[in-house]
Amino acid sequence: MKSEPGTYAINDHERDGSTCWEGVRNYQARNLMRTMAVGDLALFYHSNAKPPGVAGVARVVREAYPDPWQWERDSKYYDPRSSRESPRWVMVDIEFVETFPRFVSLDEIRATPGLSEMVLVKRSRLSVQPVTREAFRTIVKMGGGRVRG
Repeated sequence: MKSEPGTYAINDHERDGSTCWEGVRNYQARNLMRTMAVGDLALFYHSNAKPPGVAGVARVVREAYPDPWQWERDSKYYDPRSSRESPRWVMVDIEFVETFPRFVSLDEIRATPGLSEMVLVKRSRLSVQPVTREAFRTIVKMGGGRVRG
């Protein structure tokens, strides 16, 4: 799950404890969120950072539900084509798990054998991306994390 650190960083997430992951307006990312289950772990990625990379881990605590900002006219996430009867956009709630002792940069991920096929490397623009269990474990280990997924 990607966030710009100037908007919402891992430190913000740690401070808040949990948050809703709202504002996803890409169909592929939305569909991935629809498959998330309570207890699923997610890598917390800082995009548009220098360097970009994985800062820690979050856990899904509420499965996909309608993103209410899609119906708020004053919201930057407003979608006039979405209805309450057939919501177009969803969000999930996540809780903070850990910040890595060592930030794992995108360049390190690209250079690590076995990670070159990640969606993050091949199609990095998606804000929510699938990660295999093996890739998750490799990145957690690289960052010195404690979580075992």
